[in-house]
Amino acid sequence: MYTRRIFPITGVLKWTRRHIFLFLILATVPVIFFDVLGMKWFRVPWLPLGVLGTAVAFIVSFKNNASYDRLWEARKIWGGIVNTSRSWTIMVKDYITNDFASSDLNEDELQTIKRELVHRHVAWLTALRYQLRKDKPWEMHLKKKRSNKEFRSKQYRVCEDEQPISEVIEPYISQEEYNEIFAKGNQASQLLGIQSKRLKELKTKGLIDDFRHMEMTNVLVEFYTLQGKSERIKNFPYPRQFATLNYIFVWIFIILLPFGIMDGFESIGDHILTDLASHKSSSSTIHQVQEFIASHFEWFSIPFSTMLAWVFHTMEAIGENTENPFEGGPNDVPITDMSRGIEIDIRQLIDDTDIPAPYVWKNDIVM
Repeated sequence: MYTRRIFPITGVLKWTRRHIFLFLILATVPVIFFDVLGMKWFRVPWLPLGVLGTAVAFIVSFKNNASYDRLWEARKIWGGIVNTSRSWTIMVKDYITNDFASSDLNEDELQTIKRELVHRHVAWLTALRYQLRKDKPWEMHLKKKRSNKEFRSKQYRVCEDEQPISEVIEPYISQEEYNEIFAKGNQASQLLGIQSKRLKELKTKGLIDDFRHMEMTNVLVEFYTLQGKSERIKNFPYPRQFATLNYIFVWIFIILLPFGIMDGFESIGDHILTDLASHKSSSSTIHQVQEFIASHFEWFSIPFSTMLAWVFHTMEAIGENTENPFEGGPNDVPITDMSRGIEIDIRQLIDDTDIPAPYVWKNDIVM
């Protein structure tokens, strides 16, 4: 599933609202100690904090670049699946003929064979996307974190979570093939193996000559390659040592940030008091208000500290939610929608019937 407008600003604020409240609390507590309780030593020098912030910014940037690379590679892989699926269908449509057949088949019989090969390919797409949607231990944050669960339950659906693979794949293959693939571990690989076996049978009958058989076998090899690339991304997570340390460093910076930023705002307040002392206002009330604000100017550090903490945390969260592109998140590669698009396209190429409709758009999200 995926959105056309991915994370508008209102969506980001809603998604992170609980952390925004937490950042407000973390920013307010040091100011209370500093100003209300008079603990002026309750601060951190800005210089080491600035160096830490710079280091954290580099680390967050590194993680986000790596996460985006994983997402973009996954998108390119599935772009390859789209193109290769069309090539496969064209070969099925034009290569299976009576030109070299030992006994000619009529058009209906040829169409049945073509439909069988194309439907089996749709079954392969289905098996592959279900395998890629399976939960991995390092992916569970998407379903466990409250903000992600809330967005996932209210804004979009993941079809693989609602319909079992056995129910979805059954219309595309025979009962014998159904029993065969579910007796093995990797259903997608088994389906490509059945396709190869079926091509060999067609070659034996002369419905495909040697050259065409070799070309179609090469396409199956390409499908195996694309499947393996998808499985590599799925089964090898972003290295946890980087992800965990990145998370810890960001939170160290967020916790220390209010203690360092107060000092700067207090200095601004002192400058304002100096200016007020040299330029007294004609209105004593206004002057008193200005002095009061300047004397407690460190309270203005709260919104700025909250904003900086929100920026760093949100960028870290975006990287975390992007690193697994097949997890089923709103910004992942839309493999369910792409599979349906491929199915419609290739079945139309062979003039098939009962072609399913595209997924319905609702609230800018594929259903």
